[in-house]
Amino acid sequence: MMELKRVYWSRKALRLAYAAVMMWLGISVFLALMPKPTEVSGTGISSVTEVLRGMLESVLAAAALPGAFLVVLIIVAAVIRAQDLRRRDPVRRFTRQQRREGMARAAGLCEMEAGFRRRCSRPAEHGDHFYPWSKGGSTSLQNFVAACPRCNRAKGARIPSPGQQERIERRRRDYVAPNGPFSVGERQPLP
Repeated sequence: MMELKRVYWSRKALRLAYAAVMMWLGISVFLALMPKPTEVSGTGISSVTEVLRGMLESVLAAAALPGAFLVVLIIVAAVIRAQDLRRRDPVRRFTRQQRREGMARAAGLCEMEAGFRRRCSRPAEHGDHFYPWSKGGSTSLQNFVAACPRCNRAKGARIPSPGQQERIERRRRDYVAPNGPFSVGERQPLP
């Protein structure tokens, strides 16, 4: 549970930082392009060239710091993506036994959330990796969630929130045997 929280919130923070840096970059460039009151020394090609050169220099100066932050964020995202690739389980598909056990555990119904944080009432047809396989999720029964086609498509390869994990585990207490496994989500360790 703690690992999912850390991964979820670190990726949310990275997306927020990226959006903030892009806004900072855009505003900086916009403000650098705003006309400034200057004296016009003459007319013709030389003054146009000077104005364009001045605009280019001011844009480069304004974009230097946010551009550096942007490069750092891109490097951090590339490192995270490389780690996800190294974490991938060599087995992509659940075995028949895992599918059978997972569907039986869910009583053939979707375990995902419908409106108002309730359990979806549609029949499950898919076995979904709760923690996405593409992000290092294990192909194990603990990471198996029975899902209907609509919920499976809606979730996609997004990392579920810690709240979603808690709610699925809480709902499982209603339909899983008392000695059965309630926990959901498992991530592959780095090799």
